[in-house]
Amino acid sequence: MKSDTNKSHIPFRLNFLFFIVFLLFAALIAQLAYLQVDYGGKFASTVNSANNTTATANVQRGSIYDSKGRVLVGNKSHQAIQYTKGLSVASSKMYSVATKLSDYMTISTSTLTDRNMADYYLASASNLKAVAKKVKTSTDSDVLYAREVAYTEKHLISDFTDQQKVAAAIYYKMSSAYSLSTVNLKSTGVTSTELAEIGEHQSEMPGVKVGTAWTRSYPNGTSMSSVLGTVTTEKAGLPSDYIKTYLAEGYSRNDSVGSSQIEKQYENVLKGTKSQTEVKTQDGVIKKEVKKYGGQKGDNVDLTINSKFQAKVQSIMKSVVNSNASSNPYMPGAYAVVMNPNTGAVYALAGVSRNISTGKITENALGTINQTFVMGSVVKGATVMGALQDGVITPTNSTLTDQPIKLAGTASKTSWFNKTGSANLSLNASTAMEVSSNSYMMQLAMKEGNFNYASGKALTMSTSVFSKLRGYFNEFGLGVKTGIDLPGEASGYQGSSTQTDIGKALDLSFGNYDSYTTLQVAQYMSTMANGGRRIAPHVVSAITGTNADGSQGKVKTNVTSRVLNTVSVPSSYWDVVHTGYWDVVHGTSSYKTGSELASLTPSVAAKSGTAQTYHGTTETETMSLAMYGPYKNPKVVIAIAFPGMSTTASSTANYTAGKEIYNAFWKYYSK
Repeated sequence: MKSDTNKSHIPFRLNFLFFIVFLLFAALIAQLAYLQVDYGGKFASTVNSANNTTATANVQRGSIYDSKGRVLVGNKSHQAIQYTKGLSVASSKMYSVATKLSDYMTISTSTLTDRNMADYYLASASNLKAVAKKVKTSTDSDVLYAREVAYTEKHLISDFTDQQKVAAAIYYKMSSAYSLSTVNLKSTGVTSTELAEIGEHQSEMPGVKVGTAWTRSYPNGTSMSSVLGTVTTEKAGLPSDYIKTYLAEGYSRNDSVGSSQIEKQYENVLKGTKSQTEVKTQDGVIKKEVKKYGGQKGDNVDLTINSKFQAKVQSIMKSVVNSNASSNPYMPGAYAVVMNPNTGAVYALAGVSRNISTGKITENALGTINQTFVMGSVVKGATVMGALQDGVITPTNSTLTDQPIKLAGTASKTSWFNKTGSANLSLNASTAMEVSSNSYMMQLAMKEGNFNYASGKALTMSTSVFSKLRGYFNEFGLGVKTGIDLPGEASGYQGSSTQTDIGKALDLSFGNYDSYTTLQVAQYMSTMANGGRRIAPHVVSAITGTNADGSQGKVKTNVTSRVLNTVSVPSSYWDVVHTGYWDVVHGTSSYKTGSELASLTPSVAAKSGTAQTYHGTTETETMSLAMYGPYKNPKVVIAIAFPGMSTTASSTANYTAGKEIYNAFWKYYSK
């Protein structure tokens, strides 16, 4: 019995042991399945990202060409000392590399701060340990490091050698880089000695290499630099207000991007496609780099602007401002736009700003699109066309008498030639434009406001007359954005439209209330010249590629005209305003206002303007001009504005500039 009992215990123990082993194996298999099936992809991705990652680098931006194929903005290449930061690189490793690299190269330390030097010093493990013993400890690592930095700045950096400062500047650039991003430690002025020594010791400095950097160049001058725009520096990186958008599009934080005008507007075209390099790392240090894709230079932007004509127009505007400055002390500058009325192609955007205090004149072509002025009688063609559309006059029934407008409680409002009422004239719509009658335009506005004028009567119009007049102005381009392919365009300024301001509706009718950009005046006159198509101006004509030798390649995209709206009216309406514009220059009245332009060939049609303005309490005026030619087959429109002109000095600045620009146009565009 005893032996039988003992024998029965052995199988039970073995079975129990086998059962435990089975459970352990089952648990192990389950864990392996868990890792492989549920998290296998995640772990594999983590391993790959730590050891085999793709880094990207910038390529050359596309160039900007003028209409004749001249390079306005190109790229100048420089040999550069670059650093590609690995994954989770320790500060102590970057300290070692920066210190070593300072033996072989120098960089500017002019912007180096005490904090930069302290960070470099503390990146050394031994230095950090020594400083830590000198300061009060803290469980908060940020507080502790702040104390260490403060101690270092006070006691340890004052005797830094020049080489240590260079090393600190190098370390700052290295530490500012993002993982697997490449930064230029030195991109200009790299010497052959630096290249040779760094190349010889490159294996001792992980991440350091010799590469190529590019900066923007302007081989044909900077006469239109404000229109071309700028790019951000590598140090500045992405603009803070667009950083999320750019990061989502694959940019790095330290990438250079277009920050203004054409460079910004056409960033997606100019930026190109980044190169791709497979980076192998070990313990966060880059061990090997294999280029997989060399990248693609950005496409080029071709402009509608002939740079030589642009420079000529810019020179004309500067010269006329200079010659009028002494007698017009409050003139802040002047602006001119030249464009094709049939396509919207811009031939020139020229402008200068003048410092009223110092007299210094600077280029400001962008003032044509972002500076607004009360333009005066230049808008009267739109007033007449609005009245025709409203039905208050017709092509065959538009005669009114120019007379002083006398309303209750206000001073008389008159035309320039009829201040006292001694020169009352019977005018139709065309001759009213010829002699630039303010009275005629005010009477049209009162008719559109359903007000029957009588001398001394109180003006009782509805404020809806403001929106009616502006509506007609808008359809020609006055008071609305033109749609030009440049950022930052102003829409103009509208004066107050309350019942208290109802008398200002009369000023609005002859251009002495709302303000417009010079480009809007050009678009308005283009719409008049081409018979009713309001076309968006454009400075870009095409997008082109780049040939293998770096020259301008084939056209990829042509920019076509974009019609914003069409003014559909009978041809007889156009005859009225076109005749008016012709008579301004070639009419028979002794009061015609544009006789200065009569000698131009081919013959032009035009409308000038003089608007009352103020500099502080001093009365000034804006002198404007809009013209097109040839009259029968318009090919060019010119709009000009000279704000802040003196009312006491006689000047024909707008006509002088207009004539010179028109003659220059045919010299450069005769074909």
